[in-house]
Amino acid sequence: MSMPSVRFSTRGITLGLVSAAFMLSTLTAYSQNQTYTSPGKTSSGASSASSGATSAGAGNINRADEKLMAEIAQANLAEISTAKLAQQKSQNDQVKSFAQKMVDDHTKALDELKQLAQAKGVILPTEPGRQQKAIEKRLSSLSGDKFDKQYLEQAGDRSHKDTHQLLKRASNKAQDTDLKNYASKTLSVVESHQQMAEETERSLKSSSHGKSGAGSSESGSSGSKTPSSSSGAE
Repeated sequence: MSMPSVRFSTRGITLGLVSAAFMLSTLTAYSQNQTYTSPGKTSSGASSASSGATSAGAGNINRADEKLMAEIAQANLAEISTAKLAQQKSQNDQVKSFAQKMVDDHTKALDELKQLAQAKGVILPTEPGRQQKAIEKRLSSLSGDKFDKQYLEQAGDRSHKDTHQLLKRASNKAQDTDLKNYASKTLSVVESHQQMAEETERSLKSSSHGKSGAGSSESGSSGSKTPSSSSGAE
């Protein structure tokens, strides 16, 4: 009885060892597979983290600066829109020349702002503000000399003063260095526009006074000739 029992026990131990070896092999293979796939996940996670860090770095701009960028964009859009209106409605070459300058310079300034906004992850408005639209609507109802006068006073002078103050605020108070540099650069352009608007206004006033003076002179001359010819007739 003892010998079969011993053989049975030996066989059982052997089977147990084989089973244990098989399980150990399976676990080792599973562990290796996990070790292989894990770096891929870690790499993907690191890539995502890196991408997130880049995105955060690109869009690292506070709300105050974002608001300034939006206001500057609307100022540029308004100047471009009213200048195009002036090119359509004005009959004065000086006004048309001024308007063309506004279109060129403010389009360039807007394009540069768009590039800056894209780098910072900021979405800019695509049309002027409500008040700026109202100004353009009033201008569109005018024509001739009245339009020229109002356009130069409103879009040329007042609007540029507002834009100048806005850019001045951005250059002094913006936290983003790129925005500060943009504002400082654009300030000089707006200042040249203000000067050009004032010069064009003075030129139009001078021309207007010259015409009215010539008209008065002709009227006076005509009036003085009438009595003279009358007395000659007598």
